[in-house]
Amino acid sequence: MISVEKREQIRRAYFIENKTLRAIAKELHCSRDTIKKAIASPEGEPSTLTKERPAPVLGPYTARIDELLAESERMPRKQRYTGHKIYGLIKADGYTGSESGVRRYIGQRRREKRRPKVYLPLEFDPGCDAQADWGEAVAIIAGQQVTVQVFTMRLNYSRKLFVRAYPTQKQECFLDAHVQAFHYFGGVPQRISYDNLKTAVVRILEGQNRQEQRTFVVFRSHYLFDSHFCTPGKGHEKGGVESGVGFGRRNFLVPIPRVDSFAELNELLLARCHADDGRTVDGQERPIGEMWAQERPCLRALPEHDFDCGVVRSVTLNGYSQVAFETNRYSVPADKARKKLVLKAYPFHVDILDQKEVIASHPRCYDRKQDILDPLHYLPLLEERPGAFDHAKPIRRWRETWPPVYETMLSHLREQWADGRGVREFVRILNLHREHPVERVQQAVEQALAYGCPHADG
Repeated sequence: MISVEKREQIRRAYFIENKTLRAIAKELHCSRDTIKKAIASPEGEPSTLTKERPAPVLGPYTARIDELLAESERMPRKQRYTGHKIYGLIKADGYTGSESGVRRYIGQRRREKRRPKVYLPLEFDPGCDAQADWGEAVAIIAGQQVTVQVFTMRLNYSRKLFVRAYPTQKQECFLDAHVQAFHYFGGVPQRISYDNLKTAVVRILEGQNRQEQRTFVVFRSHYLFDSHFCTPGKGHEKGGVESGVGFGRRNFLVPIPRVDSFAELNELLLARCHADDGRTVDGQERPIGEMWAQERPCLRALPEHDFDCGVVRSVTLNGYSQVAFETNRYSVPADKARKKLVLKAYPFHVDILDQKEVIASHPRCYDRKQDILDPLHYLPLLEERPGAFDHAKPIRRWRETWPPVYETMLSHLREQWADGRGVREFVRILNLHREHPVERVQQAVEQALAYGCPHADG
């Protein structure tokens, strides 16, 4: 067998340079038979194995191996013959070759019997079906590289994608992502397909039956869609969204986004989802946006109010006016503190309630054993105990970022009233932050100093 390049050299030498067979054989170091074949055909004969290679050692045992493989197919899946076991059996019959040769033959036989995977082409009606899944990606958030969990939902008819990022795949994030997707699509698809996510499925039962999470059932009842869970290990049953997860990661999150917060990241993803409406998917005649315009009227209407996706926990106040959730401690206003309270955790914030009244709200922390403190919550205590002002942890953190003019005001008040009244007066000024924005309070402090009335009434 010669290369196509050498075949071309032979043909050029014979037909163009008019060289003899003898001269070509001497120059290119080829036999005359090879030269004749090259002259006869520019393409050459296809290389095929006309007969099996001899296997003098293994050959007498191949029939026995085939019998064992056929027997293995009828045995329980976990008790079938392994290559090593088959090797041991034929070795006992007199085989003297290597185990690798037996394994190679078994692999070849199994590949011959294996059917290629083929799938049915599917077609969906408008508004009927959607698929949802999670993926991972990397983003730079506030200067830190973070692995984010990316939720993707895809309408099967129009191929419209919704992509949103979260810190985790917890149930509150899973449900909130649905709510945001339904608003983005302008309605609710009649059926959504999933993997067997723990946030939706407690246990896989026989066939298509599932024991579902109670909260997920309540959520589904609120929006009145049907759920379909794929057969374990059969991701192709929702291959559309699996492809969508990869598409979103490659096209919406490359290059790696640099943002200040999850809110900014999700605004970026939403803008890129909208821009994707101009794309025409292979096999569709019109762009995604036009297909969605046709599909949207077929979606189920949104209910009057959104489902409350918060996770509810009963919490107990500690001695520092804090409640604990997932190892982190969140502050509660000292003048509204109760021993038993309720905490609602959402993907990006937590609310603390006394019965139905929200008495505190904080950004949610996903680190561990952190104190999330609002200094305003501790001002009532500082009015009673002004001597603790310089050592109070919430105030010390606040002082690192508050305007320099606040320090000027505090110095004036301490010089004017040295017995602690000056600190109380300053705490009264800080209390204005409960009702007014930071800029207004800062401006008022500056003007009070300028007008010569450095006190709370001023």
